[in-house]
Amino acid sequence: MVTAARDDGRQRLIDQDQLRRVLGNFCTGVTVITAVHDGAPQGFACQSVTSLSLDPPFVSFCPAKSSRSWPLMRDAGTICVNVLSHDQLELCRRFATSGAGKFDGTAWEPGGNGAPALRGTLARIEADVEFEHDAGDHTIVIARVSELEVHRQADPLLFFRGGYGSFVPAQGGGHAGFGQA
Repeated sequence: MVTAARDDGRQRLIDQDQLRRVLGNFCTGVTVITAVHDGAPQGFACQSVTSLSLDPPFVSFCPAKSSRSWPLMRDAGTICVNVLSHDQLELCRRFATSGAGKFDGTAWEPGGNGAPALRGTLARIEADVEFEHDAGDHTIVIARVSELEVHRQADPLLFFRGGYGSFVPAQGGGHAGFGQA
């Protein structure tokens, strides 16, 4: 159980398992965030990436405070957000683990900012870390986009209700103007 503040200032207990089950109904894309620390590539799987602002061009992501990779990567100051496709589940699983060896057998090349750009991804977003904010058991990182590219057209790798899958757009779908109300 964790506590959450109410409008009247009192605390309410929130069950962490229920929180995870309810929030699991929100489908997210899956990425691998990479950087170079002391000449060695570093990275971790991340499903909390979001477009934050068009002007200036910001993205955000939220590494866990328990992450062993993020403290090393933060010092680099530059990162690459590698957007995974439906056929990269094994790559996702490799980067979702702790420890060394994540890049063993992984095809990559230095991006324009030096951060590892993984081969075969849907897209990459290179960015400079600008801000970090404390957020409970995670850190909110805001990074300014410096370069970006779509690599191929394929279905994305998605995370939903504790599992991985894909998405095929409905016919006639289009931009609905989200976030502009």
